[in-house]
Amino acid sequence: MTVSGVSSTTSTTNTSSSLSSATSKTGMDYDSFLKLLVAEMSNQDPLNPTDSTEYVAQFATFANVEQSIATNTKLDSMMAVSALTQANSLIGRTITSADGSTTGVVAAVRAGSSGIEAVLEQGGTVALETGTKVE
Repeated sequence: MTVSGVSSTTSTTNTSSSLSSATSKTGMDYDSFLKLLVAEMSNQDPLNPTDSTEYVAQFATFANVEQSIATNTKLDSMMAVSALTQANSLIGRTITSADGSTTGVVAAVRAGSSGIEAVLEQGGTVALETGTKVE
């Protein structure tokens, strides 16, 4: 028996942002789903009603998606806490920004909207990103 190789690969680098983006693009929450379900039931053809098992299946599918979104949100939160905890180990060490323009001793770390930043003793901040040098 001949088995051919698998040639495709996938990247998980932007998984959380992709999921967040997909969730925000759908724009449907639990209340919207229930409103849609009630509207569908109210406007169905009385001579040819929709099977109740279809509604149950739709609801179960939506519940699974909602649970997956909640799980991903919690995982994102845990990853942020983990990153902040790791960044805490930089306090007292000298770092240089990725572009080399800022160098200083880390006094504190903080999580901002653009990611985790190191607050320097002499003032200013350095974004903790790829290319940041730690001494």
